[in-house]
Amino acid sequence: MFKIELFILRIFIILLVLLLGCHGIEQNLATAKPKSCLGQDEKFSLVFLKTNNQGEKDENGINHVIIFNPKSEELDFKVNVGLSHKLYTKDGKGRFRQEYVPKQFHEIIAEENAKLNGKTPLVAINADYIDTENKPQGLNISRGVEYSGAFKNKRSSFGISGGEAKQRQATLQVGKRKNNILNYNLVGGNGRFYQNGKFKDICSALGESACNQITNRSMVAITTKGDVILLVNDARANSNIKLSQLNPELLPNMFDNVLEGIAHNNCLGNILEGMLFDGGMSPGLYYNNKIYVENPGPIGSVFLVYKKRV
Repeated sequence: MFKIELFILRIFIILLVLLLGCHGIEQNLATAKPKSCLGQDEKFSLVFLKTNNQGEKDENGINHVIIFNPKSEELDFKVNVGLSHKLYTKDGKGRFRQEYVPKQFHEIIAEENAKLNGKTPLVAINADYIDTENKPQGLNISRGVEYSGAFKNKRSSFGISGGEAKQRQATLQVGKRKNNILNYNLVGGNGRFYQNGKFKDICSALGESACNQITNRSMVAITTKGDVILLVNDARANSNIKLSQLNPELLPNMFDNVLEGIAHNNCLGNILEGMLFDGGMSPGLYYNNKIYVENPGPIGSVFLVYKKRV
C-alpha cells in the first residue's frame, strides 16, 4: 500500500513540475518581444546596412544600402551640383547663376553648398551624369531651383517632394511632375529597370561595357510602402571585400534579386520603381561622417539626406 502511495506521489510531483514548466514557457512567450522588422516600425526614419546580392544583411556584402522613410519628421533633403559659386545665387538680371565646374564625390559632399541650415549631410549618394562642359545631363532641382541639362525631358529622375514631412513622397519618372510640389528635390539618372512594379533586364540598353565590364553600380528604388532604397555596389578589382557566390559582380539581371530581397527582409513591401544613377567611375556613398565608396570620376549631382534632430 505504501509503495502505491509513493508511486502516486511521484506521478503527482512530475505532473506539477511539467505544469509549472509549461506555465513558465507560456509566460515567456507572452512577454517576449516580437522580432522587429523595419517596415513595421512606425518611428523608422533611416538605416544603413550591407547586404549580399540576395538582399540579405551581410557585413561582408558588397552592397552598401541606405533605407529611409521620406515621411519621417527627423529627415530633410537637398540636391547639390558642381558649381563655382554658392547654390541659389543670382546674377545682375535676377537669373540663377549656373557656372559649373567638375568636382569629385568627396568635394561635392563636403563643401558649403552641401550644408542645409548649417548642417552637414547624414547621407550622400552620387546621382546624375555630367557632360563635357561639366554640366549635369538630366533633371536636377535643389529645393525648388533647377540645375538641369539637355536630357531633362528624356531621362528618368528621382526625387522627394516638398511640403510637410507627413505629406512627402518619393517619385521616379521622366520629366517634371504635374504637381509642382513633387519637383522640389530631384536628381537625374538613367537606366530604368523597374516601372509600376515590373522588372526589366536593361543589359542590352546599357551596352556591353556598362552591362558586363564596368560594374560599379549606384541605384535607387521606391517600394510599394513608399520607402526608398539607395544602393551602391562596390565591385572594384582593388576592393578589400571578397567576391563570392553571394557577392558576385552585380549584373542587370540580378537587380531584382538584391532589391526584392532587401524589401522582403525589411518588410518594405515590393519594389515599385527602380533606376540607375551614373555608374562606372562615379558611384559614391557617404553615411554618418564616413565615405564607404568613392570613385575618381566627376559628379553631376548628389542627393543628400539630413538628420533634423540628433
